[in-house]
Amino acid sequence: MLMISSDGSDLASPSEIDVQPAFTAWLVDVEARGARRVGTLLRPPDEAVTVRVRDGRALRSDGPFAETKEWIGGVEVLECADLDEAIAIASTHPAAGRFPIEIRPFWEE
Repeated sequence: MLMISSDGSDLASPSEIDVQPAFTAWLVDVEARGARRVGTLLRPPDEAVTVRVRDGRALRSDGPFAETKEWIGGVEVLECADLDEAIAIASTHPAAGRFPIEIRPFWEE
């Protein structure tokens, strides 16, 4: 999974991102590889709700679980042959020139 970071300075809606040539080209490439499984943008952290269970009670707090300058702005779930392919795909993502993209593998079943 690619976790795409942002600082919120260029927050765009899904419809705005869908018409950006760089992002459209990236999607075409990833889909041509047959690697993309699902992807989505996340709403800003100030719209998050964090739930913790303590002593059997669900405690809700508004906002993200951590206060940071960068936050996960979106995710892409890919199926790659190996880490090298995941790195190659992540390095061409339009956000990679401005923000870090974390690659996180799923546990194999």
